[in-house]
Amino acid sequence: MKRGWLALALLAGMVALALWHTRCVDALAGELTAALEGAEARAEAGDWDGADRLTREARDRWDRAGTRLHITMDHQVLDEISAGFAETAELLAARERGEYAAANARLVERLELLGEMERPSLSNLL
Repeated sequence: MKRGWLALALLAGMVALALWHTRCVDALAGELTAALEGAEARAEAGDWDGADRLTREARDRWDRAGTRLHITMDHQVLDEISAGFAETAELLAARERGEYAAANARLVERLELLGEMERPSLSNLL
């Protein structure tokens, strides 16, 4: 009987950690998406410095979460997001409005998909 309770406790702990991880990834993706959308709005208004600052802050937040994410997630997806941050930074520096908007939209989409990948759903489980 003790083994059954121990197994149940371990399972409950693993489910709790998985749900916590999902919540953290969703929150991170939402936070970064909001920052990048704000940067997009600033770039459209001609405030390139403000857009650059918001993008750098988002990139710094992404880098701070990197170690934990690399332990728990697919590295290819994370590397694509890191490359997206680098691409948007280059286009911000060059002040390429159209290309920046497209690169930023791709990055926002990747971040939104990152959150969706971690949510428990039938399609993710199967």
